Amino acid sequence: MPKILISDSISKVAQKIFEKNKISVDVKTGLSEEEIIKIIPEYDGMVVRSATKVTKNIILAAKSLKVIGRAGAGVDNIDVTVAKEKNIIVMNTPGANSNATAEHAFSLIMSLLRKIPFANETTHKGQWEKKNIKGVELSKKTLGIVGFGNVGVRLSHLVKGFDMNILVNSKSLESRKKDYPHVKNVSFDELISNSDVISFHCKAPKDGKPLITKEHYKKMKPTTYIVNAARGNIVEEKDLSDALNENLIAGAAIDVYSKEPAKENILFKNPKAILTPHIAASTSEASIIVAEMIANQISDFLLKGNKVNTV
Repeated sequence: MPKILISDSISKVAQKIFEKNKISVDVKTGLSEEEIIKIIPEYDGMVVRSATKVTKNIILAAKSLKVIGRAGAGVDNIDVTVAKEKNIIVMNTPGANSNATAEHAFSLIMSLLRKIPFANETTHKGQWEKKNIKGVELSKKTLGIVGFGNVGVRLSHLVKGFDMNILVNSKSLESRKKDYPHVKNVSFDELISNSDVISFHCKAPKDGKPLITKEHYKKMKPTTYIVNAARGNIVEEKDLSDALNENLIAGAAIDVYSKEPAKENILFKNPKAILTPHIAASTSEASIIVAEMIANQISDFLLKGNKVNTV
């Protein structure tokens, strides 16, 4: 009987699917790298979300591992190169949490432009700051979306009803732009120079360097807002902090960080930054969808050899 380790919190739906398929399951969350290394030799498969880092050492210690399943889209926390060298399949669930992530990005945009966190905090304190809270409307503004995969596409549809102009920077859009007449594909420099809000929904650069640095902020309008709910290392955090403090941009909303869990960060306590703890995909609906998808995909692979959504 194949045996699966679930090392991150995930809907119990996944466990039920594995058991229904006669696959043994152990749920052990919050383990350190050393603890996983000790037990991983006994498992045929592994399911993670974003918390567990499937390192080279873990993969090398795995004697029977055939598949690693990421319940989500990004696989930055998995050493895919080493996994491939050991002929271990890496799967993810693209599209499963696209709506949740797009909605969170949109909520961050609205929170920034209408200063909702500040309004909420001061009102709770009995401070009537009405005169000091003046928001910005979305109508007639330009939204720049960097990356136009499932999340970027969904966000573009969400804002259509707000009468926004939508710029996109995406290499893959050229071959399918007839399907998205409501957006305009432009260069990266044109997007950051002309957008009122810039939302990132792309992969991190392969060279590990940030996509946005201080020089880019100098090209933006001082009224621009930045939203990152994609990958932490897309935005260089010190440069963003400097840009906020120097009024190069108006504000930023961040859901992902260069180091997670983010217990310390230069953006903490910056009044122009709205920060959330990597919760863009954390909805009741998305958690069930990703659990179902990854459990079914892994079961299908271990029992029938079928490979779906491999990276």
